[in-house]
Amino acid sequence: MTRNLHVAAAQLGPIQKTDDRKAVVIRLINLLRDAHSKKAELVVFPELALTTFFPRWFVDDISQADHWYETQMPSKVTQPLFDEAKKLNIGFCLGYAELTKTGDRFNTQILVERNGTVVAKYRKVHIPGHEHHEPDRPFQHAERYYFKPSDDGFGVWKAFGGRIGMMICNDRRWPEAYRVMGLQGVEMILCGYNTPLHYVPDPSQDALQGFHNALVMQSGAYQNGTFVVGVAKGGVEEGVDSLADSCIIAPSGEILAKTAGNGDEVVSAMCDLDWCNNYKNTLFDFNRYRRPEVYGRITSQRGSILE
Repeated sequence: MTRNLHVAAAQLGPIQKTDDRKAVVIRLINLLRDAHSKKAELVVFPELALTTFFPRWFVDDISQADHWYETQMPSKVTQPLFDEAKKLNIGFCLGYAELTKTGDRFNTQILVERNGTVVAKYRKVHIPGHEHHEPDRPFQHAERYYFKPSDDGFGVWKAFGGRIGMMICNDRRWPEAYRVMGLQGVEMILCGYNTPLHYVPDPSQDALQGFHNALVMQSGAYQNGTFVVGVAKGGVEEGVDSLADSCIIAPSGEILAKTAGNGDEVVSAMCDLDWCNNYKNTLFDFNRYRRPEVYGRITSQRGSILE
């Protein structure tokens, strides 16, 4: 038996500060149509796919940044994307900045089924960067100022004939994120990201950005018997060069498809969700081999304790 899901990674090139949402939505629709021409059933867009990566600037009055956030989804501007997806009978995953009615600000990702309905919403848990203005940086990474970390955790939803999970950018670096979804039987994890090639706190890691990106997603896929789809917004955006390397990874940890450039590009792969069982029922048979009774430190403490 096979349960095939044809998934596409729809990488975006840069979105500049002056690019309006209407122009970006046109690009997303073009990527959607490209994916449809490849017979994809699900298209994954990047983190913060509707705007430039605005946390690279700091404003003292955060309300001055309200225009970067979405207060409803779909909105008047994004409705054409939903309409086109429904017309083509293709689902998608979209990342954006969310401002709630209560004033909370989240880095958010939604999953939209082929009939145009939003079936799941995920809000970023692991927020990187800094909370305060650091003027000596070549650019800011003030995500911890602009976004609240979600306490909702990592859900898994029945959709597209399988069990689908989501994460955003920095979440992919934390093995707990994959494992929590793995314990819910996840079969495909969708992850959008914006990753500057220059890591200001430790520039020695700059040359390793691509390696580390693949390392965490491939190991997370393998150790939890799941597909992982990682999708970038890459290229030089407002003077900051960001990693591309969008890819679709099998439960074996192998890369099935990867983008060639750092601009708008679609790659796709046919994913047999039953392939996950080759790993979930053997090496990573959690019920047989896991020892949660000796993992207490993982949830009982936050940082390292040196005794």
